[in-house]
Amino acid sequence: MGSYVATAGEFTRDTDYITTRITADGRDGYPVEPGRYRLIVARACPWANRAIIVRRLLGLEDVLSIGFCGPTHDQRSWTFDLDPGGVDPVLQIPRLQDAYFARFPDYPKGITVPAIVDVPTGQVVTNDFAQLTLDLSTEWTAYHRAGAPALYPEALRPEIDAVARRIYTEINNGVYRCGFAGSQAAYDAAYDRLFTALDWVSGLLANQRYLVGDTITEADVRLFTTLARFDPVYHGHFKCNRSKLTEMPVLWAYARDLFQTPGFGDTTDFVQIKQHYYIVHADINPTRIVPGGPDLANWLTPHGREALGGRPFGDGCAPGPTRAGETVPAGHGA
Repeated sequence: MGSYVATAGEFTRDTDYITTRITADGRDGYPVEPGRYRLIVARACPWANRAIIVRRLLGLEDVLSIGFCGPTHDQRSWTFDLDPGGVDPVLQIPRLQDAYFARFPDYPKGITVPAIVDVPTGQVVTNDFAQLTLDLSTEWTAYHRAGAPALYPEALRPEIDAVARRIYTEINNGVYRCGFAGSQAAYDAAYDRLFTALDWVSGLLANQRYLVGDTITEADVRLFTTLARFDPVYHGHFKCNRSKLTEMPVLWAYARDLFQTPGFGDTTDFVQIKQHYYIVHADINPTRIVPGGPDLANWLTPHGREALGGRPFGDGCAPGPTRAGETVPAGHGA
C-alpha cells in the first residue's frame, strides 16, 4: 500500500486508489463477466486477505480467477515469485506493475494488492480494496454460489459502514500508525488510539457474536485480518504491545470463532504474513530476521462463542473445501 511518514512523525496512508468499478451494468466500461478478470492478491497482505475471504465465502472461484504474489516485494512491485519461472500463468507477467503500466504507462503511485486485472487487455481495472469486496457482494450476485451469505445486506449497510469506518481508521490502519510513527509523541498518540478502539470493539462483541446483526458481514472480514496478524506481527514489529490478542479474552475468542469458520482460517498464511512484514520493512527491522513464534496451535481451541447465538452464514451455508491450487501451504496455518 502506498504510504509515507509525515514530517510531524505521524503515519499517513495514501488512499488515492484506482476507483474504476466492475459492475453488473458495466457503467465504467467493465461489466461483470465470468472468466474475464483475475484477482491478484498476496496472502501476507491484510487488505488482500479480505478479498480472498470474500471471494471464497461467496463462491466466486469459477468466475473470478486468482493469482498469488509472493510474500515480499521490492521497491517497484509485488512479484509472482511463487509461480513457475516467476510469471503469472494467466497474465504472463512477472510483476504486478506490468498490469498497472499497461493501463497507466506513467502510473506514479504504489503497486498495491488486491488488484483486479482485465485478462484480455492485461490492464489493471481497480485496486480500490474497500470498494472491491463490496462490489463482489453486490455486483456479482448473479454468480454467487447457492447458500452464499449476505455480507453486505441492504438493511444493515449504514451500520456496517459506520462500524467498518471506525475499524479502518482506528484498528486496520491504527496498527500501521503505531508501527511507522516517526516520533515518540506520534507513537504515543497512535498507541492510545489503537487500544481505545480495541477496547471499544471488545465491548461491542462481549454480548453479540458478530459486529453487525447476527451473521458474518463485511465488517467482520475487515476486523479479522488485522486480528490474525496481531500477535505474529503487530504486537512486536509495530510496538502494539499493551496486550497480545491472546490476552484480550473477548477478541481472542471472537478471532478464533472466525478462524474456525470456513473461509477465514483456511485463507490465513502465518508464514507469509511474518515474512512480508519482517523482511520488507527493513527500516523497522534492519536485520530482516523473521521471528519463530508465536505458537499457533491455540487458534484451534474451543472459543465458546456459540453460546451467544448467531448464524454465521444467515440463511445460507458454509462454502465447500478450498479449491485445488488455492490452499494455504502445509505448515503455514494453525
